[in-house]
Amino acid sequence: MSDPFSKFKLGQKEGWGLFAPLEAITTPAAATLVRFAELKPGQRVLDCACGTGVVAITAARQKAQVSALDLSPALLAKATENANLAQTRIDFTEGDVESLPYENDTFDLVLSQFGHMFAPRPEVAISEMLRVLKPGGRIAFSTWPPDHFVAKLFKITAKFASPVPDMPSPTEWGDPNYVQLRLENKVRDLMFDRSYLSVPVLSPQQARELFEKTAAPLIKLVNDLKNDPETLSRFRAELEALIISYTRDNILPQHYLMSRATKI
Repeated sequence: MSDPFSKFKLGQKEGWGLFAPLEAITTPAAATLVRFAELKPGQRVLDCACGTGVVAITAARQKAQVSALDLSPALLAKATENANLAQTRIDFTEGDVESLPYENDTFDLVLSQFGHMFAPRPEVAISEMLRVLKPGGRIAFSTWPPDHFVAKLFKITAKFASPVPDMPSPTEWGDPNYVQLRLENKVRDLMFDRSYLSVPVLSPQQARELFEKTAAPLIKLVNDLKNDPETLSRFRAELEALIISYTRDNILPQHYLMSRATKI
């Protein structure tokens, strides 16, 4: 059966391939997620939508047996480079969280940091993540809440963007009620915690340019508006105003939610 979101995923694959410069910002959050997940040495771990491997490598350095998957070959190449430098062994695979290439009940721990939330069919993504998790195994992920900076950035981007396939907003995964709904009757001991990333901001223009060069939705929007400078200027003005509203002492906090549960 053909994937109705194949074109959308191709755009995601290409756009998120430029995410690598943000890995330094997301590295501390990777350690926070791994600690929150209560990883134990020797466990079999899957990092879904692994990006440049910051979560996978953090887990591998704590003696876990790690597999990691991402849509983007560019990010996987960077992840492999990072893993080799860290002298860790990780099984990296190019693939889709909506169709995981692993057997049922394979992993003790399934993780995702700001990754699975971008799958166009959340019910399919979470079903796959739970399918490959052993009964009694743990799932844990970090997501962007619908009421903080990243969600507002996405709303501004959507305001100026071309229509996209009908799908839930990825930031719904940052709402504990939504997480509970998606995991209902499949898990026990659901818990939440919150933290934030600290993004250095020298100027709103510098931060805006960083996001435009690394975040797939913004990369696409800027490319789509390259022949419409007036609209592009209005988008940039709104984004810079949002950045200013959150920035204090050259730091822009990006708040996020962590969710953790045990598979029944």
